[in-house]
This record gives sequence, structure tokens and C-alpha cells, in this order.
Amino acid sequence: MAMMSSVLATDTLPGDSKDDERPKWDNKFQYILSCIGFAVGLGNIWRFPYLCQTYGGGAFLVPYFVALIFEGIPLFHIELAIGQRLRKGSIGVWSTISPYLKGVGIGCFFVSFLVSLYYNTILMWVLWYFLNSFQSPLPWSFCPLNENKTGLVEECQLSNTVNYFWYRQTLNISADINESGTPQWWLAMCLVACWTIVYICIIRGIESTGKAIYFTALFPYLVLTVFLIQGLTLPGATEGLIYLFTPNMSILQNPRVWLDAATQIFFSLSLAFGGHIAYSSYNPPKNDCEKDAVTIAVVNSMTSLYASIAVFSVLGFKATNDYWACVDRNIISIINEFDFPDQSIQREDYLACFTHLNSTQSGRMARLQLKSCHLQDFLDKSASGTGLAFIIFTEAMVHMPGSPGWAVLFFGMLFSLGLSSMFGNMEGVLTPILDMQILPKSVPKELITAVTCLISCLFALCFTLQSGNYWLEIFDNYAASLNLLIFAFFEVIGVSYVYGLTRFCDDVEWMTGRRPNIYWQVTWKIISPLLLLTIFIAYIILMILKQPTYGSWDPQYDDFPIKQEKFYPGWVQVVSVMLSLLPCIWIPGIAIFQLINRRKRKGKNSWPAPDGKNSINL
Repeated sequence: MAMMSSVLATDTLPGDSKDDERPKWDNKFQYILSCIGFAVGLGNIWRFPYLCQTYGGGAFLVPYFVALIFEGIPLFHIELAIGQRLRKGSIGVWSTISPYLKGVGIGCFFVSFLVSLYYNTILMWVLWYFLNSFQSPLPWSFCPLNENKTGLVEECQLSNTVNYFWYRQTLNISADINESGTPQWWLAMCLVACWTIVYICIIRGIESTGKAIYFTALFPYLVLTVFLIQGLTLPGATEGLIYLFTPNMSILQNPRVWLDAATQIFFSLSLAFGGHIAYSSYNPPKNDCEKDAVTIAVVNSMTSLYASIAVFSVLGFKATNDYWACVDRNIISIINEFDFPDQSIQREDYLACFTHLNSTQSGRMARLQLKSCHLQDFLDKSASGTGLAFIIFTEAMVHMPGSPGWAVLFFGMLFSLGLSSMFGNMEGVLTPILDMQILPKSVPKELITAVTCLISCLFALCFTLQSGNYWLEIFDNYAASLNLLIFAFFEVIGVSYVYGLTRFCDDVEWMTGRRPNIYWQVTWKIISPLLLLTIFIAYIILMILKQPTYGSWDPQYDDFPIKQEKFYPGWVQVVSVMLSLLPCIWIPGIAIFQLINRRKRKGKNSWPAPDGKNSINL
């Protein structure tokens, strides 16, 4: 270990230079907002509430906060501290700590690039829905006419209006991942628009993103507050909140709950992407990075809870609407079967009437094949990711008064959330490029940014194909998850054991004015590495035990509109493995390369002794 950290034998570090011309944040608030904007993203809105709903409501908060305290905050503190102290991006930081760890920085660079490709694709979909929200009625609230204008489109009638708009009118999705199809021009135009917006916002690095972040980071909180106030006034909101936060402590015996809690806090804070290292490198050398880490992490977690209340108040309203719609259909069937006068059965009398007829007219009631109507069943219909945003939530908004206005606010909020996260992702790409000075200094930063965005946009065109949604799921599952766990493990090991925990604590004391206490030192040296190693092993076991599948949207499928579960073909599995290995393969690759170079240099500095038997090492 001493050999690996010998490159930092001097006490002079990049941040010590008084003539440092590195760009700086306009003020501390701008930096905090940028970090919050990067950390608080779409996952806070559509992933955290889903996990709470799935894993025992309020019980999920127990493993979540355990992971936050012993994994999330300590790792976050490390990233902010090393970026601020060394004043470099991810590649420069890890190269400075040890040339053998340079692969960690390069891997973070590649992950940020891959994630930016599909993350901005989600913004492409959000932009499409945002533009379609300026219509009344909303285009996903009704089925269109068929080609002959003789009736409604059959696929829409078999599924429902929101599913049809998402799968057919937005994605025009193919029935199989092997069927690539053609690019959808409306999505391609939205993709170009999204990358253009990103370019305009990051054109001058933090000098431009620092201005845009005031809107992109604060606007979502305003919209969430408006949604929360509106949601709490909707019928059924209370049922949604009770369902969300009623704890089921027995579920904590399931190891999967702890694994998902640990991975959620890990990805929610955007750890190991390199973006936070880049952001903190623009801070003054003496800044309280410890306070920043705790503040941003707590704000991120509180945002998840705040968003969950807003989301589930609306979902409770949707479940209540679905429940009463189910009851109304059964009432109509009963009225028609028994020739009751219209409106003779009121909603509040339904259960009593249903029970009475079941006991006295069981045969006729059985023939009706009435739907089972239980509010709990509708509350149990959970979804995360695109399923929550583009299907469940859009359906809920159809029934809200002034639905187009709520749709505009909702998708405007999602776009702002995603855009501020994109700033951090792209900073993780651009800062290492600029720091390494691969290109001559005469090449302006604006041109480098433009070329990077153009290349990214061209690569991302594959997601506009009819099979694009399937590929986005593959990128989401394999491009980052395993890689980020590996990078984070090497980050904490690199700081604690290669750079040296004592030396790192000295740096933190120099920056903040106080030495890290026993909590920080124990988590950095023991708890966090063990947690990350445990999560990594559990993740690998789950990947081995479960063969990957995807849900195919196929109108010819017998059980349509249920999605058909298909196994990925062999060539797709090969691509998935490559996505998982491409970023992390740099760690052993660079280490081996550095070791070979070191041996070559030692060999050149050795001369044969006069007797030809031994060598004299110069």
C-alpha cells in the first residue's frame, strides 16, 4: 500500500496553489443547489414511493435510514472531500491518489456517459408528454378512431387509453426486442430538442449550469407543494396515505428489503458517478464539506418522503375512482339482470344488495360474473419508473378537475428534475476531459461541449427505434448498477487504505477546521466497505439465480393487455454483459498497465554488473 500511495509523498496538493485559475461557484447556495439537483432526480418521485408501498409502508424507512447513516452519507462525504481537496475531476482525483486507481476515474467517466444517454431519453418522453398536455381533452383520455372511421381502435379498447397512448402513440413499440423497427420521428425531434437544451445549459460549465440550477432545482419543489395541497383535497387521498405509511414490520425479515434500501440510497445520492467530485472541485479549498454532505443527503431523503406523500395522495384518489367505477359496472349489471329501475341501487347500498342477492339468487348472480371490487386491490396496483409516470399517474390526472393544467405542471416538474440531474451526469463526463487536457488549450470549451452532446445525441437515437424502450431498460439495469457498487467500493478502499485514513482526516481537518469523529472513521474504514461488499455479493447472487426477462407489449398475445414475459435472446445477454463489464474492466486493466510500465522503468534503470551475474539497480 505504501508503494501505491507514494505519488502523494509531498504535502503540496493541487488545491494549495494560490494561483489556481479553476472556475468557482458564484456562491455557496449555488453549489448546494447544484448538488441537490444532481442527487434529487426522477428516482425520488417514481422509485422511492414504490419501494415504500412494496415493502411494508413505513417499515421500509428503517432499513432506508440505516443505509443512509452507515453507507450513503459516509461515501458522499468522501466524494465531496476529495474533489474539494484535490481540485480535479474523477480521473484526475484517482490518478493523484494512486496511478493504479486511475481506472476507477475512467470507469466513472464511462458510466456517466452511458447513463446520460438513456437518462436524456427519459426526458425525451417527458418532453413529448409535456407538449401533448396542452390539449383538452388530454390525448391519452380517449381512444382514437380506426382507419376506416367505423369505430375505435381495437388495441386501445382491449387495453385502455393511457396504455395505448404510451405503447402505441408514443413508443410505437415492437412486439419483440429482435424487431428493431424504424426511428419514430416525433421522438427523434424531442431527443434533439432535449440535447440542445442540455447543451445551452452546460455550454460554459458551472458558469452556465449555476444560473440554470436556480430554476431546475427549485421549480420541482414548488410543483410538488402544489400537487400535495391539491392531492390532500381529493377524495381517497387519506386511504392512499394510510396505505403508504402503515408499517408492516414483519417484512423486515426479508433480506431483499435491506438490499433494495441500500441500493436506493446509493443511487438516490448519485454516488460514484463522478459528478459530485467534479462539483466539489470548484469549491474553495477551505469549505465545510462535512456539513455539506450531511445537509444535501438529508434534504435528498426528506424530498423522497415529501414526494411520496404527494404521489400517494393522488394514487389514493385514483384507487378510489377505480373502486367506484368497478362498483358502478356491477350495479349496472345487477339492474339489467333483475330489471330494477334505474338508480334504484345507490353506491352506499351496493354491498348490502350484493350480499342479499348472493344468498337469495346465487345462480343468477354467478352468471353475471361480477368483478371483485375491493379498494385494497386497487391500492395494491403499484408501479415504478415509467409505469408510474406515464401510465398510472397520467390516468389519475384524467379524472382531476382541470387535468391539462395538472399534466403540464407534472411533466414540467419531471423535466426540471431530470435536467438538473443531467447537469451532474454531464459534469462527470466533461470535467475529466477538460482536466486531462487531451485537446489543445486553443480548442474552446464550448466546442468540446458541443461535440460531446452531438455524439451523445447520435448514440441515443437507438432509443427512438420501436424497440428503444426495451434497450433503455437494458441500459438502466446493466450500464450502471453493478459498476457503481464496484467503483464506490474502490473509492472507500482507496481513501481509507491507499491514501491513508490518517492523512485523509488531516485533509478534512485542514478544510473544515475540525477532525472527523469516530463515526466517520469507523464507517469509512470498516462499515461502508463491508456493506458495499455485502450488497455486491447479494446483487451477483440475484443475477445468477434469475434469468433476465422483459415484458413484451404484443396485441397478438392471448392474454393481452397483460405483457408477455420473454427471455432475452443470447446476443442481447452478451450486450448486457458487455455493458456491465465495459466501465469496471478499466480498474484491473489500468492497474496491470501501470504495473507493467513500472517494471519496464525499473528494467531500464538496471545495468549488468561487471561479472555479468548480478545487476546494479540505479
